[in-house]
Amino acid sequence: MQIRQLVEKLEYTLLAGSLDTEVSTLVYDSRKVEKDSIFVCISGTVRDAHDFIQEVLEKGAAAIVVEKDVEPAEGITFIKVDNSRKALAYLSAAYFGYPAEQLKTIGITGTKGKTTTTYLVKSILESAGIKTGLIGTIETIIGEEHIPSANTTPESYVVQKYFRKMADAGLEAVVMEVSSQALMLHRVDGILFDIGVFTNLEPDHIGTNEHKDFEDYMHCKSLLFQQCRLGILNGDSGHIEGILKDHTCQVETFGYGSKNDICAVNVELLKEHGALGVKYQTNGLVNFEIEVNVPGAFSVYNSLTAIAICHHFGVKEETIKKALRNVCVKGRIEIVPVTKRYTLMIDYAHNAMSLESLLTTLREYNPARLVCLFGCGGNRSKSRRYEMGEVSSRLTDLTVITSDNPRDEEPMDIIRDIIEGVEKADGAYVTIPDRKEAIHYCMEHAQDGDIVVLAGKGHEDYQEIKGIKYHMDERELIAEIIKENPNMKL
Repeated sequence: MQIRQLVEKLEYTLLAGSLDTEVSTLVYDSRKVEKDSIFVCISGTVRDAHDFIQEVLEKGAAAIVVEKDVEPAEGITFIKVDNSRKALAYLSAAYFGYPAEQLKTIGITGTKGKTTTTYLVKSILESAGIKTGLIGTIETIIGEEHIPSANTTPESYVVQKYFRKMADAGLEAVVMEVSSQALMLHRVDGILFDIGVFTNLEPDHIGTNEHKDFEDYMHCKSLLFQQCRLGILNGDSGHIEGILKDHTCQVETFGYGSKNDICAVNVELLKEHGALGVKYQTNGLVNFEIEVNVPGAFSVYNSLTAIAICHHFGVKEETIKKALRNVCVKGRIEIVPVTKRYTLMIDYAHNAMSLESLLTTLREYNPARLVCLFGCGGNRSKSRRYEMGEVSSRLTDLTVITSDNPRDEEPMDIIRDIIEGVEKADGAYVTIPDRKEAIHYCMEHAQDGDIVVLAGKGHEDYQEIKGIKYHMDERELIAEIIKENPNMKL
């Protein structure tokens, strides 16, 4: 492939060499450079790839893309751009043959609900016979292939590589989470999404190496609606005007409010034999009754979002209803069927905001007791420990404090910080550092009508201790506990 083909949609300055230069691979990691590679210098927060130019030249790179002033090497093509990350996105799209143009692309952004909604959409579209890929926090799914995720939204090169694999595998659509970081770091530049989606916005991801303030966070989210054909947004959000600032897309809204294009009315909570859910009627662009086997108001929003999206694919009413009745998203209010006496669930809530939202929702189901098990990660802000402790103590009948990912810290040091927060409210608590023992305690002491939440790990299947990740899946722990104590299923 000639460089000329790669840069056809890129703004650049040719510093040296020729656009007719043939290149073998597109690379942004100096360790992967080979003969005739074109190497993109990314200025990272930890390392600056411009410092490795001499190294990649020695490996045989044929071309270098830079965003800083450098001295070109003789006989090598040097291209300068304003932003290397943005350039990588456009170069990657060209390198993989613009695969997004062969797919119906759906990008979902927002503080909460992205992961659940992507799975809802995939489930509905697949039920309608539309082969759909998924890229998100938990994994990337391409047909039968499941690839664990390192980031909510991968680097632009990886996004385009996955799109290429999806198109080649005969998939017709892809639904993906688009994080604010991804938008800020140009990971989805060069993609004109068929549908862009906004779920909600709350203060999060603000701090060092993330967003400098809430306004910056909102601005980055809003960028999605400058690169999609149709925007589908939560019309109940107080931040919708900020999200739509400078938008270039057609707009539709969903929510509880009657002003929305699709709205939910007559919402009922469903609770039966250890299962929790919601039931409601949709009005507006679609009109039918929906049941979802996931509890709470956010479940209404997530399912409404999926309905609003799939409506544009012409999916039949009965297909949507059946898919939503049977949906299950790993680690997102995932109910584990153990017994009909009480409800046991796993959820990823790992900060005070998400935990409060979850526990407040579950309180609406009037459990005999609400029990919450959680720990906090090591090498992270201590304030999260105090805040989560206080929230759980205030909203539950019993808090079971255990270990999460202690990383380089001692588990008991983290637990003591959590206790400090717990004691700011008046809820009962117990401390059991070993997570399996803590889960066993919750199951052994669960009473009829209780709701027991295992919070913080969600989809994660490991525990990180002193730099090593040990396999630990809460579903497997529950199965082991039942095998060791068969009476717990009664």
